[in-house]
Amino acid sequence: MNRTSFLAASASLVAASSGVASAQSVPGGSHLVERKAEFNDAQFRQIVGRPAKIRQVFEQVSFKPQALQNIKNSLNGLSFGFGYSPSDVAIAFAQHGPANAMNYTDYVWDKYKLGDFFGIKDAQGATVASNVWVKAKSNGGANDDPDDANSFYQDSSIEALQKRGVVFMCCHTAVEEQARNLVKPGAPAAGANPTQVANDILTHLVPGVLVVPAMVATVAVLQNEYHYTYAALTF
Repeated sequence: MNRTSFLAASASLVAASSGVASAQSVPGGSHLVERKAEFNDAQFRQIVGRPAKIRQVFEQVSFKPQALQNIKNSLNGLSFGFGYSPSDVAIAFAQHGPANAMNYTDYVWDKYKLGDFFGIKDAQGATVASNVWVKAKSNGGANDDPDDANSFYQDSSIEALQKRGVVFMCCHTAVEEQARNLVKPGAPAAGANPTQVANDILTHLVPGVLVVPAMVATVAVLQNEYHYTYAALTF
């Protein structure tokens, strides 16, 4: 499976990313606990099971964007140090808890004030109001010099990492649980219907993000069925 097919397949999971979604168009469905009938198991297995010599899953719960740098460094080390072809490397980013917010578009960040909700600050101490980690920072590609700080290979944005084949995974359970906290008194969506909030989030994800059932279960499947090596990032 080439990168174009990979990105097209994963992007189809979020094709219904505007307007009010029906239950059928919500990735993973509208239950608190995702059911097998609502999970696109065949597509999941096609994406994570693509041919590869190296498979690695990074798990992140706390909101630490530094993890993107670690993933970029792993790709560079495998490609330039160990000499693996990029097509032989499969990396998945397993995000849940607050880290799941990295999968949400600016629409979600603005509407539900996620910077305030999760207490996310920039280097100057100001609340982050949008998903500033999505957009690519480089314009180059495979011919770039990896030693150039401005090159494609030093770009740790979500878009750049996706172009290098990294699959970003969104925990359905985390979305549902966050929605139930977002509607509590004093929260950004106080008084709203939690199912509608969850549906709104799930249909406004960063393009290419793969929605999976409980991430802790997904990591087990990746390790046991597909032999992904495990990297837990702690900062």
